[in-house]
Amino acid sequence: MSPLLLSVLLALVSAVAYAAAAIVQERVAASAAGPRYAPLRTPAWWGSVLLNGVGAALHVAALAYGPLSLVQPLGALTIVFALPMAALFVGRRAGRRAWRGALMATVGLAGLLSLTSGAEARPLGDGDRWLLAVCTFAGVGVLFTAAHLVGRSVLRSVVLAAAAGVSFGIASVFTKAVAEVWTPGAPLAEWTGLLVLSALAVTGLLLSQASYRGAGLAAPLATVTVVNPVVAAAVGLTLFGESFRYGTAGTVAALICGAVAAGGLVQLTRDRMTVPAGSSTGSEGDAPGPEVGQGVDVGSVPGSRPDLEVEVRSRAVAGRS
Repeated sequence: MSPLLLSVLLALVSAVAYAAAAIVQERVAASAAGPRYAPLRTPAWWGSVLLNGVGAALHVAALAYGPLSLVQPLGALTIVFALPMAALFVGRRAGRRAWRGALMATVGLAGLLSLTSGAEARPLGDGDRWLLAVCTFAGVGVLFTAAHLVGRSVLRSVVLAAAAGVSFGIASVFTKAVAEVWTPGAPLAEWTGLLVLSALAVTGLLLSQASYRGAGLAAPLATVTVVNPVVAAAVGLTLFGESFRYGTAGTVAALICGAVAAGGLVQLTRDRMTVPAGSSTGSEGDAPGPEVGQGVDVGSVPGSRPDLEVEVRSRAVAGRS
């Protein structure tokens, strides 16, 4: 088997592992009544952590055998793999809008990554590292705060997923920065960089777990899948000296690809927001009723009266007794 073919195979299996991890995370979020961010007492959650680790290891192995311009776009297939896997293993059928959004996000992201060139990359200095770390944690903090100020569960989950994507993306940047200067003779010389990337990876994992509660699978997963490499690519363009291929034409094409990916995320978010729980009609092509893992915010239904509903139920119970 040629190295290029092996790289493609490893990248595809990595995407499958990431998709399986996301499905398990969403199922844990849908069924667990415990902690939103770290359900440590749930064995299935530890299984998702293991699957994420396998996906990361396979992704690194794929990069060892193939070029970044090939491996990174293949990683965008995670969301495309996740939808049929969810239908097969947990019985969830995605509607046409969800599929359209997933495909738009994947195609746009793959095109954007394929246009990014790292041929002129330069090392990341200590000053840039600390500035990047401070800005990242500040940005994640702002997104975390904004998520808790949003009333709609779907929007809250998308914002949390965006924060997770930022954490994962910058963790990838620090991984690259540490790998460029790491030597076997001094394995702990870059301990500060390792500490930062570990903190970012854990933060991303916890935020992504929380993003699945009340929003289903597709929208949070697509958000993480798109934001992660886009943030890493943006840092590469600004700090590493990377550039887009084909000059001005490549830059315009990259902007178009970014717009397509963003449009896919909007489609996925609207798909979750326009399908009320318990509804007999959904968005175009959607199966009746809510998907597995879809949550409903109390009071989010127009005209609802939670206090009146509790009173009516109490009287009904009293009448039967």
